[in-house]
Amino acid sequence: MTTLQDVNYNADGLVPAIAQDAQTGSVLMLAWMNAEALEATLRTRRGTYWSRSRQQLWTKGETSGNVQHVASVSLDCDGDTVLLAVAQTGPACHTGTATCFTGREIG
Repeated sequence: MTTLQDVNYNADGLVPAIAQDAQTGSVLMLAWMNAEALEATLRTRRGTYWSRSRQQLWTKGETSGNVQHVASVSLDCDGDTVLLAVAQTGPACHTGTATCFTGREIG
């Protein structure tokens, strides 16, 4: 069984976290987590991340109302990426699009 001790954080104490729609499998967004954010996500079952620009925790939807209800949390085989399966309320992207990748295909 995978535990929190299996997470391999980078030199800044962060690990990338991919939020994926639990029903459709769509990749919604990528954000960063420190140990505190990951523990908060597991405890509250709401997507909680580390803001590199503001240097503080943030919970998805705390200002927008576009909450992520976390169904499961997995760690990849190297322990250096977290995958959250979520039920997303409203758009996942702060720009108002369904995902952070919507309409941003590189041509």
